[in-house]
Amino acid sequence: MLDIREMVRRIQAGDGDRRIARDMQVSRKTVTKYRTWATQVGFHDGALPDPETLQARLAETLPVVSPPTVASSVVDFRDPIVAWRREGVECRAIHGLLRERHQFAGSYSAVYRFVRSLEPRTPDACVRIETAPGDVGQVDFGYAGRIRDSRDSVEKRAWVFVMTLGYSRHLYAELVFDQSVTTWLRCHRHAFEWFQGVPTRLIIDNAKCAVVKAIFHDPVIQRAYRDCAEHYDFLIAPCRVRTPEHKGKVEQGGVHYVVRNALAGRTFRDQLDGNAHLRRWMIATAGVRIHGTVKEAPLARFREIEQAAMRPLPATPYTAPIWKHAKLHRDCHVIFEDAFYSAPHRLIGEQLWVRGADTAVTIFLDYGVVAVHPRATKPGQRLTNPDHLPPTKLAGLQVTPVSCRAEAEQIGTATQQVVDRLLDERPVDRLRTAHAILKLTRKVVPHRLEAACARALAFDDVAYATIKRILDRGLDHVPLPGAAAAALVTSTAPLRFVRPASDFFPVPA
Repeated sequence: MLDIREMVRRIQAGDGDRRIARDMQVSRKTVTKYRTWATQVGFHDGALPDPETLQARLAETLPVVSPPTVASSVVDFRDPIVAWRREGVECRAIHGLLRERHQFAGSYSAVYRFVRSLEPRTPDACVRIETAPGDVGQVDFGYAGRIRDSRDSVEKRAWVFVMTLGYSRHLYAELVFDQSVTTWLRCHRHAFEWFQGVPTRLIIDNAKCAVVKAIFHDPVIQRAYRDCAEHYDFLIAPCRVRTPEHKGKVEQGGVHYVVRNALAGRTFRDQLDGNAHLRRWMIATAGVRIHGTVKEAPLARFREIEQAAMRPLPATPYTAPIWKHAKLHRDCHVIFEDAFYSAPHRLIGEQLWVRGADTAVTIFLDYGVVAVHPRATKPGQRLTNPDHLPPTKLAGLQVTPVSCRAEAEQIGTATQQVVDRLLDERPVDRLRTAHAILKLTRKVVPHRLEAACARALAFDDVAYATIKRILDRGLDHVPLPGAAAAALVTSTAPLRFVRPASDFFPVPA
């Protein structure tokens, strides 16, 4: 309308059709058309009409003639299409059904346009939410292409982690090779250190590194992420499922902007080179641009207003633990990071939570601690607390030659000699026999076992069955013949039941 008004003004000024057409980039036929119309309605001279009057006179005297419409090739199938749509059939399926049942030769686009004409869409209104300084940060990952890993010089798929502050739009970005819980927590720590502060809330999507179950009203948050939030004192605010627009500041002004502006068209030696570039870019480019929404430079807006409103960093940085759900196996151990850690045997078969920190591994049943171990230093290491094992199984595990010799020494000299003979025997391992003899003290008092061992030594038969038979028959109370007693290896203590050698060997005349 303004172009037509300008054309009428030029006509009233006496400009020729050729000059008007050249200056206004239209054809001379168009200028001739409107010159004729202006003369007919009396606008060729006099006062220049205002836009409203000009538009009204155009509608009355020069209506726009629309080109003739061509009937859609789908209109004849209106009734079956309406019925299918009521049943929820998609446009692509409708196109296939028309071709199959009605020999329809038209395109899918024709079907799609016809369905849209039957079901006109009402645009959804949106509300732009602006937040107070320091109140909100938004976090997301975005695909960054393939980048060489500096650790092994292998080219890998890479992602960019982005955290954008809701008020200033200042951002932090970092290239990573996975979206694991450890990487997620490490990037949060780096972002908070970059901002030198922590926002009150973090709006996140439902990635597995942050949300275990995306339940509408009660999302289940990763335990490690909860630890991180408690350490830095921020609130976790997951988006509703399939509503990325709820964190649009990091979707468009964050990930989209970083990928298209900072990374697109550039190659990096490795991720270290890429991250160094991102740090320069966040200050020199992203920080000083005039943001399309706030109409200010994000870095200046951050430094002047938002930084002072953020929560301070804690005294110590967060050390990310690793949480894992693990079953307590029949050997009373859980497996964590290729090492084995014991837990009480009463929990065999239970699913326990294992929290691995830098120096310690803690095992939980629900929220109660059931075991604490130092962190294993190598794969396959087994850390066992004897109290976690069943008592009936523990005794056998604690039996060693050293423990048997020490226990025998406490009982007496004869018992010690019996145990020494058994343990020194080659090539058969007699540890089990020695332990079985010592266990006889559970049925008889120690001095009876000592007497039984002395009698077994006197007759040079230290078998377990022999010693047990001596005790069962009460022979430990019977004095030894003199010769048998003399055969014993004496000690400094006086020997009981000593028999002279003449009881066993004839004395030469």
